[in-house]
Formats: sequence, C-alpha cells, structure tokens
Amino acid sequence: MSLSYDGIETRLLDGDLVNFRVAMTGADTVEQVTKYAECAAAQYTLIRGYGFLRHVRTQAAEDGGLWSADAVYTISPALPRGLKTIDAEVAVADCGTAGIPTV
Repeated sequence: MSLSYDGIETRLLDGDLVNFRVAMTGADTVEQVTKYAECAAAQYTLIRGYGFLRHVRTQAAEDGGLWSADAVYTISPALPRGLKTIDAEVAVADCGTAGIPTV
C-alpha cells in the first residue's frame, strides 16, 4: 500500500505553543507519521514568520491501518533552548525532498 497523507489539523494552544494532529495510511513505522507531524509544524513555523521550533511531545497510534499523531511544538523567531530544536527552513526543505507534504 502506498503512503497517503490524510490531513493536518493545527491548533494554537498558547502564544508559541502549537498542537498538530495528522493522519495517514500506508505507513510502516511510527517514525513516518511523527515525521509528517514535524513537517507540518516546520511549515507552520515559517508561515507565522518564525525560524525555529522545538519538539515538546508526540503521541502516535495505529488503528486498522490508519496512523495518527498528536504532536506539540513551540515556535520561535530565534533558536530556542533545549535538545530537540529544529531549523524550520531546513526541515521544510528535507520534507520536500522526501515527498512529505507540509500543508
């Protein structure tokens, strides 16, 4: 079965804290659905005029071939503190190269 990216839902939780819910079918691993969420978060960061994001948490699940992820990131104009920081421009470019949609 080929990968199908079945949607992105974005919710601003508080200031710089954003929730992303994504769904997809055809994934083989949890990493694929979590990467989809990261790609969505990176594009959202750029749309908001920011350059960086930091991963807070991701919960992923599979049910009957449908994968979903519920992820939270902080977005910021400058490199945030922490270990799980992501340069949004680099992430969006990587997602494009891998064929992962960002919106």
